[in-house]
Amino acid sequence: MRIIMDYKNYFENALIAGRNIIDITPETTIAVLNDLAEAAIANTDHLLKENQRDLDRMDPSDPKYDRLKLTAARIQDIAREMKNVANLPNPLGHILSEKTMPNGLNISKISVPLGVVGVIYEARPNVTFDVFALCFKTGNVCVLKGGSDAEYSNKAIIEIIHNVLTKHHIDIHVATLLPPEREATEALLNAIGYIDVLIPRGSQQLIDRVRQQSKVPVIETGAGIVHTYFDETGDLTTGSEIICNAKTRRVSVCNALDCLIIHSSRLYDLPEMAKPLAEKEVEIYADYDAYAALQGHYPANLLHQAKPEHFGTEFLSLKMAIKTVNDFAEALDHIAKYSSKHSEAIITEDAANAATFLNKVDAAAVYVNASTAFTDGAQFGLGAEIGISTQKLHARGPMGLQELTSYKWLVKGNGQVRNP
Repeated sequence: MRIIMDYKNYFENALIAGRNIIDITPETTIAVLNDLAEAAIANTDHLLKENQRDLDRMDPSDPKYDRLKLTAARIQDIAREMKNVANLPNPLGHILSEKTMPNGLNISKISVPLGVVGVIYEARPNVTFDVFALCFKTGNVCVLKGGSDAEYSNKAIIEIIHNVLTKHHIDIHVATLLPPEREATEALLNAIGYIDVLIPRGSQQLIDRVRQQSKVPVIETGAGIVHTYFDETGDLTTGSEIICNAKTRRVSVCNALDCLIIHSSRLYDLPEMAKPLAEKEVEIYADYDAYAALQGHYPANLLHQAKPEHFGTEFLSLKMAIKTVNDFAEALDHIAKYSSKHSEAIITEDAANAATFLNKVDAAAVYVNASTAFTDGAQFGLGAEIGISTQKLHARGPMGLQELTSYKWLVKGNGQVRNP
């Protein structure tokens, strides 16, 4: 295929680097990641300058703008997460099971790298650092295809990574950044024999395209259509804080709240519950009953009547929907219909409803009386994440080090042959 040939050198260099990365000692891996964290901080001014070149090309009202933006504080956070990854236990070479068969064969199963990991992502330059750190710690090579929106940011980041690798005499192709053009994406989707697994991070449209068109195996990191159900027994103070945090902490991330579901018996509390949202200027698309409860108690310019399309929408902005239900079962039905199986929450003081919610809601992360903002690799103690998997094969939820490993069987004998 011609388009594969155009990018063949990128893929072949990654394969070669993959055969050698296994020789890097755990001590060197830790040193590289710690040095990279320091280099990111030392190059903050350069990273912000290149990031600004990308930001200048994007409309600030675009939901991707916040994801694209780097700040000194965010670079500090990225560096801290890389140091966390550096100091986490090495997930490779663990004996997962071992047994000796009656014929004397010793058979063990050990953890190994996935191999060459391809990642397609949009305007998220932090992903470049995160993916490299996680892949390098787990002995994987990464082939990165960032979006054109973050072209200058990603080039600056990969240059810093390569400088640190060179300092430690490590093949720079353990981290490969493909050109930003669309043809590179097509090549990656068809890189059979080069890429072991492909992970998309971004919009539902990007994820759907990768799932439908990729010729190599895909781990799907889905969009986050996130609900929080305020139950009949929910605590108003607790609920108000959780809902505001889940919606407004950072609106452009996949764990941000999209739809508040409220029991009809608690509609009288909705104006008080929504006060923190009004202060943050959140636009609300409310169904008939919720709209009636909020009318006159919420800024008129921020309150709208919901249409069917507002349910099942990942807003990625200061917008959210409100759905009124008459009982717990109706809330579960609404979540089952519209959930993307990312993160779902209930606010309740009813232990039976909490247990039922945890048991019945089908999502990667299910919460009781806590904000969905915690669906994050670092918050789950994983150091960082390569994405939030919403599928059920191989990995689900925040994908940290363990999720970037596979296993192989080691069979040791002393001359055994198999009889017919």
